[in-house]
Amino acid sequence: MIKIMMHGCNGKMGRMITEIVKNDENAVITAGVDTYTETPNDYPVFDSVEKCTEDADVVIDFSNAGAVDSLLDYCVDKKLPVVLCTTGLSEEQLAKAEKAAEKTAVLKSANMSLGINLLLKLLKDAAKVLAPAGYDIELVEKHHNQKLDAPSGTALALADSVNEALGNEYHYVYDRSTVRQKRDAKEIGISALRGGTIVGEHEVIFAGTDEVIEFKHTAYSRSVFGKGAVEAAKFLAGKESGMYDMSDVVGL
Repeated sequence: MIKIMMHGCNGKMGRMITEIVKNDENAVITAGVDTYTETPNDYPVFDSVEKCTEDADVVIDFSNAGAVDSLLDYCVDKKLPVVLCTTGLSEEQLAKAEKAAEKTAVLKSANMSLGINLLLKLLKDAAKVLAPAGYDIELVEKHHNQKLDAPSGTALALADSVNEALGNEYHYVYDRSTVRQKRDAKEIGISALRGGTIVGEHEVIFAGTDEVIEFKHTAYSRSVFGKGAVEAAKFLAGKESGMYDMSDVVGL
């Protein structure tokens, strides 16, 4: 039985993961951490990770960027593996996560779904064929109107996957309205849409002469991310150190 600390337990994803774990005979949440502690839970909830007194084998983090630094410090101190799902982290925080992985196991993935992680692999193969043939690369992502970061972490991961396959020779363009000029051949355009209750939609477009090839992933429920996070926690529990992502969990 894997014992989980849910960091950000009273947020939307925290509550969803709580319900998922209730139906999982191989995992249990022993503690939660959230600045809001009034939501009823079947486990004790602390308003800061430093105050947590319960045992855990692994942490699942779905909080906010402002809470990640103290969480990483705590996990390093306790040698506690952490599944880091919070998006919108700064370059300094990403570097801190890499440093923390020298002392404890850290799993960081821009998106926790199996489908997205398979798509990351497929895009590398497609880019190697289509980009040299002159196809332009565009990426469009859509999310709900409450999402703070844009473009999404998943969108950047998809763009990075394509760019890595092409030797990191491409640059990203987020807004063409400020400059009036012809599209550069070695650019990846990234557009972010925010509206309604869209859970998450990502589309990568390879546009050539008289031909367009599209790769698209749509999440209809946040449960795909929650289920992935729980599986990641099971994978990470017991590991002493190292930096992992969802490709390690799904074996891609």
